[in-house]
Amino acid sequence: MRRIAMTAVASALTLSLAGCGVLDATGGGDEASPTRGNDIKVGLLLPEKVNSRYEKFDYPIIKAKVAALTNDKGDVVYANAEQDADKQESQLEKMIADSVDVILLDAVDSHAIAGAVQRAKDADIPVIAYDRLAEGPIDAYISFDNELVGEVQGRTLLDAMGPRVDSSDKIVMMNGSPTDPNAKQFKNGATSELSGKVTIARSYDTKDWDPKNAQANMTEAINAVGAGNIAAVYSANDAMAGGIIKALEAAGVTDLPPITGQDAELDAVQRIVSGEQFMSVYKSYPAEAEAAAEMAVARVQGRDIQFDALTRDKVVSPTQEKVPAQLVGVVALTRENIEETVIADGIYKISDICTAEYKDDCEAIGLT
Repeated sequence: MRRIAMTAVASALTLSLAGCGVLDATGGGDEASPTRGNDIKVGLLLPEKVNSRYEKFDYPIIKAKVAALTNDKGDVVYANAEQDADKQESQLEKMIADSVDVILLDAVDSHAIAGAVQRAKDADIPVIAYDRLAEGPIDAYISFDNELVGEVQGRTLLDAMGPRVDSSDKIVMMNGSPTDPNAKQFKNGATSELSGKVTIARSYDTKDWDPKNAQANMTEAINAVGAGNIAAVYSANDAMAGGIIKALEAAGVTDLPPITGQDAELDAVQRIVSGEQFMSVYKSYPAEAEAAAEMAVARVQGRDIQFDALTRDKVVSPTQEKVPAQLVGVVALTRENIEETVIADGIYKISDICTAEYKDDCEAIGLT
């Protein structure tokens, strides 16, 4: 039950409601008094540290927003599973034992965590799936429109290949972890754009999203297909794109084919500036993280008007239909719009990107 066409509308509606005070979880639009005070505990379970976004953006943004919404009385209890599903289950169980008030869960393995989600539900602790759609009785879900992410990647890759792209042109698909439901959605979205327009010569589901695994897979693809026969590479995220580039360079490729990515990591933005990577997908982590914090506080405090306003979309999980959700829009990040996206949003400064190594490349595209 995707609502791609409604993503921009929902985002605009959210901003509109926020401007009217409806989404202010500290008071305002919801006339009813909250059922809980501001001294709440929000459990935050994040999946890994390979991708820099979780430690650099998601956790500090959520922590700051919860503090702002609760007059500095609310607390965020944070744990990172470091790509270990068993470890994450233990972390969730500890949060249940410690009686946190609500849990924001970004699952390592969306299926394996379902039993622990049920135990949280049994303990009357709401669970909001964050960024990845966990199975089990979750109260809501917030993420980006993941199939749209894949579609944007696929369309941009075709654009990079030029107007003479042919169905005989061979590409390699480096998809994400098979335990991450988002990876399947990215793959589906990209495949919907690429099928029939190019030949998918090799496709891999990359264990743990690990760049080293992506590099090994790419080496295998080069040996099977031939470096000179690979017209482009679909990489589901930026970290894997780095591993793919290492494999291509090790094979002696100097004129790199177009390569996609996702997450707008600093290394990837610099590779885009230098021309090594063609694009990334920029997702506004502040928008996602702040909305997640608002959802958590509104849910705990019983502010149903705010909660409903924040979850106007609906998604389906393998264990649950019509999950209240918010799907945040995305942007294809290329050399042409770096200034209007990650710099304008304060994710990076020009000085972060245009270090000495990239100074000439930055000047060449007017990024100074």
